[in-house]
Amino acid sequence: MYAHIRGKVDQVLPDRAVIEAAGVGYELFCSSSTLRELLPGREAKLYTHFHLAQDAVALYGFSTESERAMFRKLIGVSRIGPKVALNVLSVLTPEDVALAVVTENVAAFDRVTGMGRKTAARVILELKEKVDASDGVPSVKNADSTSQSMRAEAIEALVALGYDGAVAGRAVAEVPDCGAVEEMIKAALKELSKR
Repeated sequence: MYAHIRGKVDQVLPDRAVIEAAGVGYELFCSSSTLRELLPGREAKLYTHFHLAQDAVALYGFSTESERAMFRKLIGVSRIGPKVALNVLSVLTPEDVALAVVTENVAAFDRVTGMGRKTAARVILELKEKVDASDGVPSVKNADSTSQSMRAEAIEALVALGYDGAVAGRAVAEVPDCGAVEEMIKAALKELSKR
């Protein structure tokens, strides 16, 4: 219905923003990452998603098209509504979500409010075929199944060492394919020490 809205930022609230365009104030629910980019009184362009449900009508705003695309993929997962999808995008970038799906990194979703391990596993399962190179993970997506399982094991090991799931996933994604999981973990730890 609406592709995007460009106008002056009227208000930035904890979970939404009001954008005034052509004399109309549009209330858009947004992720925390999008809200951080908005400054009252400044012009902004938000990509939108119009959501019509049995008991609600809402407009959602996103700072990038990739964020909106990932939101749409997330709400396509059974029993994931717009609120949980926004919670995911408040904690993880669209690229982080795609990487978590490809590497089957359930731990990446640990900090998402309203999402437990079972729900995260369902998201990964249902999005497995929907994530592609346009989501920002071409090298990992094209890896063979042995390499992918090694990456998943390396991420689990880093999480067991106390690293955040999303951070561990990014570090392992930076590492080229290795002959053994231990090598991959060492290389990922070197990546993490650079940050």
